[in-house]
Amino acid sequence: MDWLDQVKWDSAGLVPVIAQEQATGDVLMFAWMDREALRKTAELGRAVYFSRSRQRLWFKGEESGHVQQVHEIRLDCDGDVLLLKVTQLGHDPSIACHTGRHSCFFRRQEGGRWVGVEPVLKNPSEIYT
Repeated sequence: MDWLDQVKWDSAGLVPVIAQEQATGDVLMFAWMDREALRKTAELGRAVYFSRSRQRLWFKGEESGHVQQVHEIRLDCDGDVLLLKVTQLGHDPSIACHTGRHSCFFRRQEGGRWVGVEPVLKNPSEIYT
């Protein structure tokens, strides 16, 4: 059986993916992959996702330069979620979020509201020209 056949794809042919920084354990982002994105990620050692808004493959960093080097691809016990262990490249300190932050999970719930708790490392207008 092909290793890709062991993934439980949803009705749209997608699987959720969590990108985790290998060195720190920080959760950087959440995205989706289709079969081709997962195959290319394994083949290239670079994160390739499926953009639902663009309806096409999205090579992480194709516009920003913030590429994810993939060290491991893990499949959860139910076979329906992937975890990528990555090194985030392109900026020091690393930026994974389109808002210019290290992680997409930069807001924390405090007292009934969402509070930004991570700094912007680079203004998005400087990233996306």
